[in-house]
Amino acid sequence: MVSLLDSFRKMRNARNVPTPPELERRLRGVDLRVTRPRVAVLSAVHHHPHADTDSILRAVRADLPEVSHQAVYDGLRALTGAGLVRRIEPAGSPARYEARIGDNHHHLVCRSCGVIVDVDCAVGDTPCLTAADDHGFTVDEAEVTYWGLCPTCSSASAPHPTPAVSPRKDPHD
Repeated sequence: MVSLLDSFRKMRNARNVPTPPELERRLRGVDLRVTRPRVAVLSAVHHHPHADTDSILRAVRADLPEVSHQAVYDGLRALTGAGLVRRIEPAGSPARYEARIGDNHHHLVCRSCGVIVDVDCAVGDTPCLTAADDHGFTVDEAEVTYWGLCPTCSSASAPHPTPAVSPRKDPHD
């Protein structure tokens, strides 16, 4: 039987993705049981930021072909609930998952190809991030999605692009 470390070593890339033992520590740190599917799902989210559920399922099945859809869905739900993964839902797109948590970053979405990239919060005067009337809420996060055309789609001279509904991967790879 292949160990977790051997199984996921080949999935690791240069994006500073945590090792399987680091992922296992993170799971234990939020009181989640360490299972091969959970480690695989968390690893896939780190390797494929902004991926939808189907893309994560395909990535997990590359190393665990026997994993069920339900195990991936359950893993994503548990990881999101525990705060190890963030779920985002850009309009017109299926839910996406990312491992960048613990900061208040935003997203840029291409209206043509659907690629999503992270954007750090603006510094200085940011009036749209401050509620005009907070209605007594203690605001701790603002969710902003910027829409437009990525450089590749902009240079393609598409006068009126049709929004992408469910891209499976970055079309510019």
